[in-house]
Amino acid sequence: MGEKMRRITILGTGAYGLSLALMFHKKQNKIKMWTKFEEEQQLLKTTRKNEKLLPGIVIPEDIQFTCSLEQAVSNAELIVIALPAAVVDSVMQKLEPFVTKKQSFLIASKAIDHNECKLLNQVVASYFKECPIAVISGPTFAKDMASNNPVGLSLAGTTEEVVSLVKTCLESDTVKLRKSNDLLGLEICGSFKNVIAIASGIIAGMGYPDSTKAMFITESMHDVKRIIQGFGGNDRTIMSFAGFGDILMTCTSTNSRNFTLGKLIGERKSEKEIMEYLSTHTVEGYETLQTFHFLLNKQGITIPLIECIYLIVNDHADPSLLIDWLVGVKE
Repeated sequence: MGEKMRRITILGTGAYGLSLALMFHKKQNKIKMWTKFEEEQQLLKTTRKNEKLLPGIVIPEDIQFTCSLEQAVSNAELIVIALPAAVVDSVMQKLEPFVTKKQSFLIASKAIDHNECKLLNQVVASYFKECPIAVISGPTFAKDMASNNPVGLSLAGTTEEVVSLVKTCLESDTVKLRKSNDLLGLEICGSFKNVIAIASGIIAGMGYPDSTKAMFITESMHDVKRIIQGFGGNDRTIMSFAGFGDILMTCTSTNSRNFTLGKLIGERKSEKEIMEYLSTHTVEGYETLQTFHFLLNKQGITIPLIECIYLIVNDHADPSLLIDWLVGVKE
């Protein structure tokens, strides 16, 4: 007999949410997707496509779309969060009356709640204390996943049961899930890699070659380990899909908005040009830098790399300060 069909709800119909829906559907699960935008719901229901986000990808007819949170999570065994970090808190607040302690959450969003200065598992737990929570994180572009290319993700959870549920529902011949015991570390890596991407862009913008960028990525791992430790995570998580894997992908992708911001800074573009880019693009790493800098200072922890990037991005210090840090790093 085949595996039991599971009822899964995905909150968010962006590129990553849609790609995850396709992977869950591949394992014969019953999928509902929620969006707050009526126009988006109608587009997906009628065309079964989003050519802007995932060109050429067709969404199966039996994946349902709704704008009702109550309908979306009704009877769902697993509720997947694939939303921008900025809206997770407000959506969880609206969701609270409709969720029971028998339901589980999977956080697929890779960011931090900048308003509350909380990791997303902490945001979810603040509303649903009795619900198991899992996190997936790793180097996965949505279009690659949707196209059935092999991808790897790290997976951690608050209970063995929720980890097992996610593996059963999601792991396949193209999706590899490697278990971790460090839920906190996975979220920190998923959030902070965007800051590293800004710094990588700065180096590229100054005209340095791949050798220097590779040197930077390698050296940055040590400071990311200290950040993970500072928040109570396991520093070995840096060598997971969520850690080195995601950092490598984000820091070498010229399609990244974080990388592009860094490149503008490295090219010494005017403050007006940089602020214009920030006002017209969502650059998660910019807000993440502010949040981590605040939280680490609050705990009395100094991370040289963060201080360096913060001075360049916020105080308009000379970008070459990053090279001074890089060359000056000691054991």
